[in-house]
Amino acid sequence: MIALQILFAGFAISALYALGATGFTLIFGVSGVLNLSHGALLVLAAVIAWDMTANFGLGSLAGALIGVLACAIATLVTYFAVVRPLQLTRKVANEEREIFVLTGTLLWGILIQELVSYFFTNNAKSVAPLFEGVIPVLGVRIPSNQIFTAVICWVVIGLLWLLVNRTTLGKVVLAASMNARGVTLLGFELSRIYVVVWVIYGVLAGIAGALLGMFLGVSSYSVGPLMASAFTIVVLGGLGSISGSLIAAYVVGYLETLTAYLVSPAYRSIPSLVLLVIVMYVRPQGFLGRR
Repeated sequence: MIALQILFAGFAISALYALGATGFTLIFGVSGVLNLSHGALLVLAAVIAWDMTANFGLGSLAGALIGVLACAIATLVTYFAVVRPLQLTRKVANEEREIFVLTGTLLWGILIQELVSYFFTNNAKSVAPLFEGVIPVLGVRIPSNQIFTAVICWVVIGLLWLLVNRTTLGKVVLAASMNARGVTLLGFELSRIYVVVWVIYGVLAGIAGALLGMFLGVSSYSVGPLMASAFTIVVLGGLGSISGSLIAAYVVGYLETLTAYLVSPAYRSIPSLVLLVIVMYVRPQGFLGRR
């Protein structure tokens, strides 16, 4: 029985990680930015969704949508107030710019974490799920919310795939990830492409955060572990590789689930971090890395 519980719970949390890591990988692949405020943005979406339902009496769906909107707005603020000024400033040498952007997003994430703690709560909160009850599967009672979470995550990932591969906008974004200079020579403005990508990332992170709040619950202290999981996934999968991130999300998700069930939830992130260290020595480009 416990094997089936691990199977279903691991699939749901892995789908959540896959959704969050897809956006994280997308902005790195296109704009070259490792956004270390990623975990804080996920928590912000979840806490806003909780606040809308618990304190303002809105339904779970309305609260989740507001959480996604808040995350998208915070993501745009991240880009325009932190990332873009550091990328354009002449006060920082070109060879040092990436580390400044990395540090800036890290500090911005810490600021979001402290603001969430101050204005909302630092205690773990769960968003009311959209679907209550359980569904019996092979003699195991699986919460409906687990199945719903996995389905929504993969529907969103599928829609992103259609956007990237079946629309003109998506093909421009894909081309920008391969050759940014070539895209500008074709007459496309790179700055607008970056804004579009950050908006897409904000929506993906917002959905992942709201669903995470419904599935596991979060607090301001969740920022660090979530950022560690996301970073582990994108490095394992290969920086810039969405396919690699999807594979790595399931590796990390099931490692964490196995550890939580068989050892202790307090140690769930340790095995994936150990795996990350091993992969960085043996295959530093990750599973399907391009860089």
